[in-house]
Amino acid sequence: MKIKADEIASIIKQEIQGYRAQLDVAEVGKVLWVKDGVAGVYGLQNAAAGEMLEFASGAIGVVFNLEEGSIGAVILGDYLGVTEGEEVRGTGRLLSVPVGEALVGRVVDPLGRPMDGKGPIQSPHRYPLERIAPGIAERQPVTEPLQTGVKAIDAMIPIGRGQRELIIGDRKTGKTAIAIDTIINQKGGDMICVYVAVGQKESTVAGIVETLRAQGAMDYTIVVTSCSSDPAPLQYIAPLAGCAMAEYFMFEHGRATLCVYDDLSKQAQAYRQLSLLLRRPPGREAYPGDVFYLHSRLLERSCKMADKRVIVKKGAPAGEEKGVNGKVYIGNQDQHALEHDLKGLGADSHEARKLRASGGSLTALPVIETLEGEVSAYIPTNVISITDGQIYLEPDLFFAGVRPAVNVGISVSRVGGNAQIPAMKKIAGSLRLDLAAFRELEAFAQLGTELDPATQRQLDRGRRMVELLKQPQYRPMDVIDQVIAIHAGARGFLDDVPLDRVRDFETELLKFYRDEHPETRAALHRDRKLTDEVDATLKRLTGEFKAGFSARQAKK
Repeated sequence: MKIKADEIASIIKQEIQGYRAQLDVAEVGKVLWVKDGVAGVYGLQNAAAGEMLEFASGAIGVVFNLEEGSIGAVILGDYLGVTEGEEVRGTGRLLSVPVGEALVGRVVDPLGRPMDGKGPIQSPHRYPLERIAPGIAERQPVTEPLQTGVKAIDAMIPIGRGQRELIIGDRKTGKTAIAIDTIINQKGGDMICVYVAVGQKESTVAGIVETLRAQGAMDYTIVVTSCSSDPAPLQYIAPLAGCAMAEYFMFEHGRATLCVYDDLSKQAQAYRQLSLLLRRPPGREAYPGDVFYLHSRLLERSCKMADKRVIVKKGAPAGEEKGVNGKVYIGNQDQHALEHDLKGLGADSHEARKLRASGGSLTALPVIETLEGEVSAYIPTNVISITDGQIYLEPDLFFAGVRPAVNVGISVSRVGGNAQIPAMKKIAGSLRLDLAAFRELEAFAQLGTELDPATQRQLDRGRRMVELLKQPQYRPMDVIDQVIAIHAGARGFLDDVPLDRVRDFETELLKFYRDEHPETRAALHRDRKLTDEVDATLKRLTGEFKAGFSARQAKK
């Protein structure tokens, strides 16, 4: 084959004309020093706070301090492989975690990496760990109940979807048990739960995961774990990662979500460790001055979103407006318009999901551990001031056998009866005050003074109500069963029942309603109101049951 010089020249000219220089522009710095999970980096002049860094050894870091000649970074994961003089690259993106349906039922670390041996997590979606909380105009008041299944809480300290309710108490008083019961009680509902374990023992977390799996709760739960043996940076970002995973379902799908942070005391300690290592000035109890901001910006992300987005169901009556988001779709008459718009947007596009979803919610249950009941310490007072109420668990009650050991005098929900079904609101309206008064009377009665009959009756009823509100672990109760049981106590049916038979009375009473009078229970479940007629029916049926119960006890 003969090669022609003019053909070669023309090819070379074409190649020269089509040449485009591809430069890999990246900002590269070097590690000045490294110790205990933090590093000083020189050369990244344009780095931003919270930006993700890539170390040559494969480690990932986050910009923490912005100093005059260098930056301070925290290293996520194993920092022992990072050495002085190593190259560091800025990525120009904030640290993010994978989110989506692929994480449901999985146990992951704070970076979204699987910890349960079930293979890699394939998810196209990622959310940044830090996010500005929705503003006032984007929210709506908290009015929809979140049933924990715990009688003492649902009756006296109700929690609503979108609320932030603190669980506080000494170690080993049942804080985690309340959170796990709440997750288990969401079975069969529409809620996605995220349990974040911060600084817990690996054996403890394994036991919790096994409990959730045995109860069928892992089908709708994500577990984010950063154990006590993990480096402080991972413990610091774990609650942020769990919140981001829950936010995806709230923002993109309009789902109700629940996030348990167990516990934020450990996160604050990890944050203090990182801050002191990076020479940030210490404040009270050696915590940095912005530890309040750390928790407030996390917990403020919990809210009930306003119904700006639109959802229209087939068969909806004409004129039923479902939302306002620039364009309103009304009932059947606009069903075709909605389907046309969805088709034009693409079935899985972000805009289509926004049209399908109504306002979601993110409910937070932060846990704080106190030392010797010291509620006025720095971190507890900080978190109490941020949240919408607290459930205080008292060691003395716990060791006296009152479980859950809720101190009703200190515990409060600032949402109150707005987050209760009408039936529970009516029957349990004065229960908290009655129990608080009982505690005072009980202390007075211990002096040995002689009591008048009215005071003695109040004490007797108080003791039976305390016994009635006791509940075994991992046995959440349906709210209608709670109403029936508390109705029996509040209307005096337990006053002459022996104290050691109260639990048996409750168990048999609920079985009586389920087996012999399901129509009454179904009506209460449907209407959720305790009208005078329903109240009279409950009194009559409970009276019938009590007569049979007393007769059986007499034979024994």
